[in-house]
Amino acid sequence: MGLSPTLSAHANMVNVPKTCWTFCKKSGKHQPHKATEYKEGKDSLCAQGERRYDRKQNGCGGYTKLIFQKKARTTKKIC
Repeated sequence: MGLSPTLSAHANMVNVPKTCWTFCKKSGKHQPHKATEYKEGKDSLCAQGERRYDRKQNGCGGYTKLIFQKKARTTKKIC
């Protein structure tokens, strides 16, 4: 008896182990090591570029550094 399409989609998801056995330089043998995914830290508000950007933006004169709005085409244009 086969699985329904919705169940088979969930069954194919990849399980990544939280620990893996790898060589430890300190003990000189294989040990279980935790595998963690690192995330990007929060941008600093006092970084030189951020301070320069804020100084340029404040006051009168509108938005000095425009945000790019135009997106690339996802499909080929047919003439």
